[in-house]
Amino acid sequence: MRLTHGDYSTKKIYNTDPLEVAKSFEGYGLKYLHLVDLDGAKSGRVINVKVLEEIASRTSLTIDFGGGVGSDEDIQSVFDAGANQVNCGSIAAREPEKMALWIEKYGEKIILSADVKGQMVAIDGWQKDSGQLLDDFIRHYIRKGIRYVTTTDIATDGALTGPSNDLYARLREEFNNINIIASGGVSKIEDVIALGKMDLHGVIIGKAIYEGRIHPRELAAFNEQQGDYA
Repeated sequence: MRLTHGDYSTKKIYNTDPLEVAKSFEGYGLKYLHLVDLDGAKSGRVINVKVLEEIASRTSLTIDFGGGVGSDEDIQSVFDAGANQVNCGSIAAREPEKMALWIEKYGEKIILSADVKGQMVAIDGWQKDSGQLLDDFIRHYIRKGIRYVTTTDIATDGALTGPSNDLYARLREEFNNINIIASGGVSKIEDVIALGKMDLHGVIIGKAIYEGRIHPRELAAFNEQQGDYA
């Protein structure tokens, strides 16, 4: 299922079998899967951990998981189910002390989800404004030891209008000692190539694949050259 601009009223279901989709990606030679529990993101607790467990146990994909991770039990269940990394956004905005403890405990297995609407970090499946500026949010967690940050520009997510290159270029210049992952707006392979030239750690692609604008074979070929970027 995919949303546009994070709006749940725009949800579109492309396939009812997440395992089938994951195995098809693996079959084309892709190695990484970004898996979001949209139900969990909206409710504030992990709901679809069984989907994660099934994909992790039946593919060799390296999985980063996000959506609804808000408690010690949630994060442990996600790692137990096979996630390699966990994206934390709402919990990072609401409970910075807990987030700091998770960074200390799990290290580079934690990814900060710094999803932005305008200049503000959005939480709860992008339904609420956290009241925190993006740069301040990232800067705080760099001091706590975060090494991976995913930033989604909500204005472009699912719109297939191209990514916010200026945003990612600015973040790369401002925070040059962390791994930045771009997300949102990718509509064609040229977008991926342009982001690849920015020295980002990676890029997340969803709707462009499901809508047939980028074929997984193109991404696999790009990764052969770039080094498992997408």
